[in-house]
Amino acid sequence: MKLKVGLLGGGSWGTTVASLTAKNTPTIIWARNPKAVNEINEFHTNEKYLPNAKLTKSLIASNSIKDTVENADVIVMGVPSQSLRKVLEEAKPHIRPWVPIINLAKGLEISTKMRMTEIIEEIMPGHPTGVLTGPNLAKEIHFGKAAAAVIAMVDNTIAKKLQTVFSSGLFRVYTNNDVIGCELGGALKNIYAIATGMGDGANAGDNTRSALITRGLAELTRLGIAMGGKKSTFSGLAGMGDLVATCSSSKSRNHHVGFQIGQGKSLEQIINEMNEVAEGVKTTKVVMELAKEYKIDMPITEEIYKVLYEGNNVNDAFKGLLQYEIGSEKEPG
Repeated sequence: MKLKVGLLGGGSWGTTVASLTAKNTPTIIWARNPKAVNEINEFHTNEKYLPNAKLTKSLIASNSIKDTVENADVIVMGVPSQSLRKVLEEAKPHIRPWVPIINLAKGLEISTKMRMTEIIEEIMPGHPTGVLTGPNLAKEIHFGKAAAAVIAMVDNTIAKKLQTVFSSGLFRVYTNNDVIGCELGGALKNIYAIATGMGDGANAGDNTRSALITRGLAELTRLGIAMGGKKSTFSGLAGMGDLVATCSSSKSRNHHVGFQIGQGKSLEQIINEMNEVAEGVKTTKVVMELAKEYKIDMPITEEIYKVLYEGNNVNDAFKGLLQYEIGSEKEPG
């Protein structure tokens, strides 16, 4: 029997994942915009988020959360992290017991500092929860470029079953039982994508980008381990893999934000001009609080925070990092 998928969220990644799962199993995608729903059903496209892309013809779109989730065997949350709680609470009365709920968003909730699976477990106790994450730029995957992802769940039996739902053609999905590490890797790397974007926008060079990625990995690993993640996870697809892709690609929303800042644009102007959410902007604020709470040294995050929220510019950020005391590469700093 094929598992039926109900996916909530019609952005670029949500639509891409829904189109992938629709190749394997019946899938319904919920989107807020009635025009987007009609476009997906009639023309099999979502031009706003995936220009020139053809979606799997069997994919069905709906404006009704109830219709999307009530018969689903798997729920996939494809909404931005700050919207997840509200959308899931709306869906809750219509979700059948024990149905697995998989999250796609790479962020942390500002008001609670919670990971997305923690929110899911709070609202939907008893449901197996997990995250699909990794170096996954939606547009590349949709156009058939080879890519790999991780489905992280505590229950490996369920993860293996869902592996077959998400794997498709050149999109390979691996399993991992370190939900905390995988989720934190996906959320934290967005901060360093903003940092490398700023460097690229200011024409800082390849050496600077490489240093930011490498030291960024050290930072996110320190915090990730302190919060319960496994060290090995941060050198895998959900850590280093996702970090490299997001920090190096102009297709990354967070890199785009940093690049525009590096070119001298204000954050407000950049956000207003974007169709989608760059999760790293809000994640930076949460991570600064977590760094203090866990007493973890995170100099790059601190400088990005000052640029986003305290009026510093790119030059201030690089000066701040250069003034930071140099230690051993194996030690914090």
